[in-house]
Amino acid sequence: MAEPSPVIDPIRRRLITITVMAATFMQVLDMTIANVALPHMQAALGATPETIVWVLTSYILMAAIGVPITGWLEARLGRRKLFAIAVGGFTISSAACGLAGSLSMMVGARALQGAFGALIVPIAQATMLDSSPREKHPQAMMIFSMGVTIGPIIGPVLGGWLTDNYNWRWVFLINLPVGILSFAGILGLLDEITLPRRRFDLFGFILLSVALASLQLVLDRGNQKDWLDSIEILIEAGVAIAAFWMFVIHVIFSEAPLIPIPLIRDRNFVIAVTYTMMIMGVGIAGPALMAPMLQQFMGYDTMGAGMLMMPRGIGALVSMPLATMLTKRVDARILIAIGLLLIGGSLWILTGLDLETDSKPFIYSAVLQGVGMGLAFLPLTVLAFSSLPGSLRTEGAAFYNLARNLGGSITLSIMGALLARNLQVNHADLGARISSVRVPIDSGYLEQLGLHGAAVTAAIDAEINRQAGMIAYLDDFWLMMWIAIAASPFLLLLRKPKTASTEPPPLLVE
Repeated sequence: MAEPSPVIDPIRRRLITITVMAATFMQVLDMTIANVALPHMQAALGATPETIVWVLTSYILMAAIGVPITGWLEARLGRRKLFAIAVGGFTISSAACGLAGSLSMMVGARALQGAFGALIVPIAQATMLDSSPREKHPQAMMIFSMGVTIGPIIGPVLGGWLTDNYNWRWVFLINLPVGILSFAGILGLLDEITLPRRRFDLFGFILLSVALASLQLVLDRGNQKDWLDSIEILIEAGVAIAAFWMFVIHVIFSEAPLIPIPLIRDRNFVIAVTYTMMIMGVGIAGPALMAPMLQQFMGYDTMGAGMLMMPRGIGALVSMPLATMLTKRVDARILIAIGLLLIGGSLWILTGLDLETDSKPFIYSAVLQGVGMGLAFLPLTVLAFSSLPGSLRTEGAAFYNLARNLGGSITLSIMGALLARNLQVNHADLGARISSVRVPIDSGYLEQLGLHGAAVTAAIDAEINRQAGMIAYLDDFWLMMWIAIAASPFLLLLRKPKTASTEPPPLLVE
């Protein structure tokens, strides 16, 4: 990181803070604002429940792929120029999302959003630090932390309000004025900072990108193509395995690999990355599953669904400062274990839902999950970087963010595929139980009624669909609950840091 400016006028520093936080807030807001609008997008774009998830996974996947290249691009282009490109590209791709007339256009625009958005957060964090004197770094990071935490809280509510009162397209078009003002502020307020150029492992980056993209295609399209019975899925799976294997070999034997070997050898970092993938997977997949369930099966409008998901963010906002204080006094592994158990407990509450459930269980579960994620995430970050030398912090932060995005993408795809499969299985199982003994309706008589009989049959099938769909959602919640609980004992593999770090770990967006 470049040395901070020795003197920056306080008024200019505040304007820089507003500019940087506006860009950051815009990016983190888009991680959740689209969730509640998915059913409306599905209808408008002619998508299915399986394919509409691409709107989320394409964003997350490209955000994951874009993270490792940020430092190299910053050194090549300069921070101010790259920041302006990132914000400008994000704003233009947001407009493309709002104007999309087909699912393919929407997915492509969201992928561009994710790629440009991946550059915004690390550059914004560095800018906040470099524009503040060292003694004000804690305050700068507190402001940054509040911004990236409040964004996901407001996202579902704002998305619901815009969709109900205007149109789902405004979920994306609202970025335009914010993006334009941020772009102008970056060009007018920031000084250019040029960093030493460094070698970039282009071959390793290509291999990793191909592996991640192929894996995402397998997860997204496997359910439609009947998994390994499809030639397409076999090819995509083969490409993913081959690219990942070549990437591993390349990392081992390359002189300057994309992932430094000391990172892989650091036990705490590797285990923390694994846990981050799991925690953020639940954190991203949970709300993404909840929004359509509330609207399609529970009768909530878009705004109501957003309001019921908001307590999750409030719980995280409350528990993160608590985790900061407790980490200095309590073994971080204990806090992570408590957080995982709270996450598991929140999912257990959701497994008891039915179609007549009121709003209370949703609120209790959301608060509990938010508190659990807040307690687990920060101590996990501290342990991940506790044994890394300072020279590896930048690379460590990049791949920690990569794991976060990848965990959300993979978990969301798997849960979406299981949801579609279990809905079909449950529908067949429930349909097989419908007989004249259980349902006092004569099928022969219904046929004689013509259109009226067909309407009765359709009503019965619709109710079977509702029940099958609800059971499919509960199956997903059960699986995520057991993953959170079963992972807790492996925390014993983490080493407790011998001494407290004198430098705070890189801030990572929750």
